[in-house]
Amino acid sequence: MASEKTVQPETLRYSADAGNAELSALCGPLDENLRQIETILNVRVSRRGDVFRVTGELEAARRAVTALAALMTRVKSTGEELSVDDIQWHFVGHDDEYRSGAASDPEGAVDDVDLKVRRRDLQGRTPNQRLYLKAIMGHDISFGVGPAGTGKTFLAVAAAVDAFERGTVERIVLTRPAVEAGERLGFLPGDLQSKVDPYLRPLYDALFDMLGAETYQKYLERGNIEVAPLAYMRGRTLDDSFIILDEAQNTSREQMKMFLTRMGFGSKVVITGDITQIDLPTDKISGLKEAMKVLRDVEGVGICQLTQEDVVRHVMVQRIIEAYARYEDRRKK
Repeated sequence: MASEKTVQPETLRYSADAGNAELSALCGPLDENLRQIETILNVRVSRRGDVFRVTGELEAARRAVTALAALMTRVKSTGEELSVDDIQWHFVGHDDEYRSGAASDPEGAVDDVDLKVRRRDLQGRTPNQRLYLKAIMGHDISFGVGPAGTGKTFLAVAAAVDAFERGTVERIVLTRPAVEAGERLGFLPGDLQSKVDPYLRPLYDALFDMLGAETYQKYLERGNIEVAPLAYMRGRTLDDSFIILDEAQNTSREQMKMFLTRMGFGSKVVITGDITQIDLPTDKISGLKEAMKVLRDVEGVGICQLTQEDVVRHVMVQRIIEAYARYEDRRKK
């Protein structure tokens, strides 16, 4: 019986033509940036002076050399020292070159949507993220659905801050259902605010990152920003507001209908969630899943699906999501 052909590793060289300071900025402390490239592409990277040697499968080695060249160009043009996060963001932002099966825009390249926030200019890093931002800008109600780490909440909050800073809305309202991992608010210590704060922490974190704690606190005291559990939305009409419902997979059908009918004149609504992480009792229907079906063909509603290819956290997050997806597929067979 013929034995299977073994793929022999290839070694490619890249000469950076750079000084010690630029090489240090590229490689990071103890070459941690090189180790990150090795992890992402499954290659081995070594360096002597300004010459890099990359060993691995030919296609992966080529991608690593392309990445090293692009990152060195960035170092030379900006003078900045790269971090592990920069390496990960680079690969996410160049998914056509480095990743297989990435989503694509059937009409060609997706135009960038630049968000102007106080601490940085933000853009979608993947085709799906750019489509998501376009959906938010082009629709009154938008759904962003996908696994953890795809930027659903962060980009929605960035779009809200952008709209507020431009004066197109007068306030930002962030809300989410307080149903997580089987816990009940009544059993948690403290007053009501103390009970709900842990559930709203991801929304606080996104606002802090874009506004800074001082500016956030100022807007909060003025009433320009409101962060509250979903139950506080009942009976209200929210005019001239940018409203975000996060973790919407944990809404009931009644809660979702209640929330959607809070929208007033001059307002925009973004709903985010992950339908693979529903914490509701098994006999309850997720309001998010139902709303996506009911509103699919309604004018003014945009629905954007994000996938594991859009994960922008640590590379291990994407691998974990993919592993669980394969496991669930096997269970269904």
